[in-house]
Amino acid sequence: MSTVCEFELNGKNEIFEFDKVAKQSNGSVLAQVGNAVVLATVVSEFDNPVEEDFTPLTVQYVEKTYAAAKLPGGFIKREAKPSEFETLTSRVIDRSLRPLFPKGYVYPTTITVMVLSADRDVDLQVLSLNAASAALYTSNLPIKKSVAGVRIGRVEGEYIINPTEIQLEQSTLDLYVAGSKEELLMIEMKSISSEDMVEVDIEAFTKVHKTNEMEEDELVEAIGLAQNVLNEVNSTYETGFETVCKEINDVDLVEFTIDESIIENVRNKYINEIKAAIKKLAKSERAVELKEVAKLILEKEYKDIEEITYSEIYEAVSIVKREIVRNMIVDEKVRADGRGLKEVRPITIETNILPSTHSSCLFTRGQTQALVIGTIAGPKDGQMYEVLTDKSTSMENFMVHYNFPGFSVGEAKPMFGVGRRELGHGNLAKKALEATIDKDFDDTIRLVSEILESNGSSSMATVCGGSLALKAAGIPISNLVAGVAMGMVVQGDKYSILTDIMGLEDHDGDMDFKVAGTKEGITALQMDIKLGGIELSVLKEALLQAKEGRTHILNIMEEAAVEIVPSDALPLVEQFAIDPSKIMVIIGKAGSTIKEIIEKFSVSIDLDKDSGKVKVSGENKQNVIDACEHIKTISNNASSRKDSGKNIDFCKLYQLEEVLKGKVERITDFGAFISLPKGGEGLLHISKISKERVKNVSDVLSVGQEVEIKVLNVKKDRIELASTLL
Repeated sequence: MSTVCEFELNGKNEIFEFDKVAKQSNGSVLAQVGNAVVLATVVSEFDNPVEEDFTPLTVQYVEKTYAAAKLPGGFIKREAKPSEFETLTSRVIDRSLRPLFPKGYVYPTTITVMVLSADRDVDLQVLSLNAASAALYTSNLPIKKSVAGVRIGRVEGEYIINPTEIQLEQSTLDLYVAGSKEELLMIEMKSISSEDMVEVDIEAFTKVHKTNEMEEDELVEAIGLAQNVLNEVNSTYETGFETVCKEINDVDLVEFTIDESIIENVRNKYINEIKAAIKKLAKSERAVELKEVAKLILEKEYKDIEEITYSEIYEAVSIVKREIVRNMIVDEKVRADGRGLKEVRPITIETNILPSTHSSCLFTRGQTQALVIGTIAGPKDGQMYEVLTDKSTSMENFMVHYNFPGFSVGEAKPMFGVGRRELGHGNLAKKALEATIDKDFDDTIRLVSEILESNGSSSMATVCGGSLALKAAGIPISNLVAGVAMGMVVQGDKYSILTDIMGLEDHDGDMDFKVAGTKEGITALQMDIKLGGIELSVLKEALLQAKEGRTHILNIMEEAAVEIVPSDALPLVEQFAIDPSKIMVIIGKAGSTIKEIIEKFSVSIDLDKDSGKVKVSGENKQNVIDACEHIKTISNNASSRKDSGKNIDFCKLYQLEEVLKGKVERITDFGAFISLPKGGEGLLHISKISKERVKNVSDVLSVGQEVEIKVLNVKKDRIELASTLL
């Protein structure tokens, strides 16, 4: 018989039903909020331990399209490859729950969350984490701590707990926090840009783009609110689930221990060799050196003792290496590469180094190097994707794609498909940069970050290089964004905060978090806490130290931005507005007119029927200018016909070979526009001005000059002219 636990939390009714479905799992639950229902299951193979010292945990978050009463998009009507949102949500759940598993738990475990019914007013990431934690907490695995998620928004300066989709669209903040009653475990945050109407004069207003960066104090305040919510939610869950918890299975927590005498021997005799290996900054070089030290110790000390293996010696070397690194940081306030705790590694920046790309930036910080390339395309060239609760397809017009090939860390492995890590890092960089892009810029932007070398926070190098790539492409941004990876090492009651951590410090430290932002504040943050919690006062100290590092990097980036030379490959874009009622004239019957313009001038054209905005882009500058003039002429002719009070057809007004006198209205590189006596304008092309070759139209004609011309070709909305001198 099933058991139902029902709670009223943060204004919403939550229902958890146990022992109804998936009863062969170690733990399962049907969780419902509103009309959203998810199934979360936990399965662990107690009879199949792995030999390595790690927890083989797999988390899958799966959306079923029937949950929103629709079919899968595309040709195949069955769910297949997980979407980017599904992959990122799987990562969120994994990063939140993995710290709960005790050391030595080496049994393959899979957590599956399936969305069975969707509700657009329910946050599926929050519900899915809460359901997965409930299934894990009530299972027979040795885990007795509840974890929950909470999202914090901010609308008109007021914080909102678990905002609805509509509220989040109006919010300037998207903060997602996961934790237990006492501990914060995972934090993700991004600022959301907005457009405010600002008064510039009496009864005159203008739109102003706001990035809505968060200051450090504000962010700590919001995280503190999230922590209070998590305390209440987890306390409620643990009390409510008490009666449905299964009896914990008596499984062995494997102790991967090394004989203390071996560690002591390595510590006493070979500490100098290990220190020398630590100074090898690159991961590949350091690993080789440590392996050589382990081989040396085995040969010298334990060659004739069969019970002691090379792997044991290498593990002992790794333990001593970790002690050295941590002691240097906490006690001596110095790092393996000799830097101080707040020191950022040397930075070099080169922009637009790839001649055939729209923009590029090679950002190098220490031994981390990101080559970020920007590409601009039309609004319709974005990435189409589906949101479970939306009936129609959505379009993503800003993309950040992050690639991490093996050669970047000296590994001999081929490049395969994009993994969860690559998606996560690209998504973090996108969060950091997106709010700075002007909302009026509606073209598609794709940034690709190729990590060429990595030793600490290639995602933050992607942010820095990506911001400069946006700048180099001429995309309107409010400010440059820099990112810095921070770390922390705790020994007893002492701790040290590190700026710009490298791979060694990430591996042997207790916490790493990445902070990106402008000089005005933070635009994105991601934090994974290995300690099992962090005091808000310490978090604030770390954020303020990150601000120092970020400001230092931004100063260097600003110097590089001044020296940007636009790429010759950058497409020229011209924008102007015409009367919205003339848009259909530009399009023509069945699109014939606009197709003719596109083919004639080799350009792309975007029209906004509501505002009358026209955007023309292309590779050839002169073609773009000529196409703009051509569109304006068609619009002017349409206006002339309308202003005359009649819908005049130029084919009836002017005859072929008819000789007229007109006045030069405008001169362009490709010809002159002539005002005609019966109304409208005609184009006198440069090739039709004289029998002789005309190099510059202005050498022959001037604005206001009267000329004698004849009608060469006439259509309903435009006229082509030729000089009578031909």
